[in-house]
Amino acid sequence: MTAHPDRTAEGVWDLTVATPIGRIKAVVEFRRRDGVVTGVASGAGEDVPLRDITVDGTLVTWKQSVTKPLRLNLAFAVDVRGDTLEGTSRGGRLPASKVTGTRRTTPARTSE
Repeated sequence: MTAHPDRTAEGVWDLTVATPIGRIKAVVEFRRRDGVVTGVASGAGEDVPLRDITVDGTLVTWKQSVTKPLRLNLAFAVDVRGDTLEGTSRGGRLPASKVTGTRRTTPARTSE
């Protein structure tokens, strides 16, 4: 089942970024508010807002700034396929890093 294009990114994602200094784990959450996709990334002890989020079919792009392990402005471009994604993250003049991720699924709540 393919997600509706406008809902492609929504949810909580566990990301792994394969950088030259090792793998970095992060959690990214995308939400839709009043028709606009917003998001926040958490990792390395900091939460940062996502900027310039675009969803074009299965392609999702965004920008974010981090201070750990280095101070960088990052640009992400990922292809979302169901509950997985893969793509790249680029920070300044550094080479692109491979990004992979899986959407968290939560069990349906039952009422007692």
